[in-house]
Amino acid sequence: MEPLNTFEILIRVLYQFTPVWIALALVFAFSVVFKRRMGLYGKLFDSPIGMIGFALVMFWVFTGIFAQMDLIVTHDPLAQISGMKNKVPGTPLRGAGPEDYGWYLLGGDNLARDVFSRMVKGAWEVIKIAPVATLFAFMVGITLGLPAGYYGGKLDTLLSFLANLILAFPVILLFYLLVTPEIVNTGVPNYMAAVLFIFPIIFLAVLLNSRYHTRPRLRLPLLVGVLGLAFWIYLSLISENGLLIDTPSTRIPGLPKTLDLFDIPGGILVVFVSVVFVNSPTVFRIVRGLAMDIKTRDYVAAAQTRGEGPWYIMLWEILPNARGPLIVDFCLRIGYTTILLGTLGFFGLGLPPESPDWGSTINEGRKLLSIYLHPALAPALSLLSLVLGLNLLADGLREESLKD
Repeated sequence: MEPLNTFEILIRVLYQFTPVWIALALVFAFSVVFKRRMGLYGKLFDSPIGMIGFALVMFWVFTGIFAQMDLIVTHDPLAQISGMKNKVPGTPLRGAGPEDYGWYLLGGDNLARDVFSRMVKGAWEVIKIAPVATLFAFMVGITLGLPAGYYGGKLDTLLSFLANLILAFPVILLFYLLVTPEIVNTGVPNYMAAVLFIFPIIFLAVLLNSRYHTRPRLRLPLLVGVLGLAFWIYLSLISENGLLIDTPSTRIPGLPKTLDLFDIPGGILVVFVSVVFVNSPTVFRIVRGLAMDIKTRDYVAAAQTRGEGPWYIMLWEILPNARGPLIVDFCLRIGYTTILLGTLGFFGLGLPPESPDWGSTINEGRKLLSIYLHPALAPALSLLSLVLGLNLLADGLREESLKD
């Protein structure tokens, strides 16, 4: 087979993303048709900036999903094929069989792995960590920020002090401390996971109890069902191989393997916990400030006059009216988290060395950057486009939320 020229490479790369183009077209068509019924999300399609950002973000979301289904990748991202080390884009595969894809579309890296397949698989590494970790950080920040801003006083002073204490540490140094093997072996990340991951359960319990406190016949079965499922997911998150804590000095039994919904590899759990821990104080401060402002509004005073409880007011009066700034910050924070994950991967921390995450791939490619651009350029542009899309999406959401 002959090497591919630039135009042929571009056409073949675009063709590999066919499932993504189809999914994007369906999402946009459905959203445009029903946008008037979709609230803030529907209004996003009135903003050109928001639409561009949404398209970039969903492109990588669908890429990550379809990469897991092996609908886009051309080769195993971990496979090292003889003779393909540091090959330029479009190089034909040596000794390719009928079932093999014939080229390395974006070339080979310093270990003879396919750059295109690693770039595509790397999208899933970001998609499966950044949004969920950011959501958990918001659960922690909201659960602590609302009472701090609403009640004030000593509770606010104590929680604000703890938040400022964490924020006083340089982020990269804090990440480095949390993911180093010496700290991991002490079990500190596992203990942190046990504490931080309980906050969504607390949030759900207070949310449902405050909403249905006047309907005890519905409240009790609802709380039992929802919290039972949430606690099962919680134990599945923090249990690995049937153990909650597994260190050289401590072994604490966890959820039995037959009931464990999924196992999170140790490296990913450490990164996940680190992201939640670092982002939570900032979210706390934002929620606290919003609560302090909104609690002075007339509709809050009206709820107090009706005799509503404090948590009902916080969760059903204050929080819904703070959704605009929080949604915008959520999008921006996913972008920050994506950059942090890339930084960790670049320094070889947290995720396994063979992981195709973009940070690790950029780090491996930079070693020969003066000779070969392609191994580092593809993941760097991918990271740039995803963060750009998140920033544009946040701008679009901010623009539309201000119109309400």
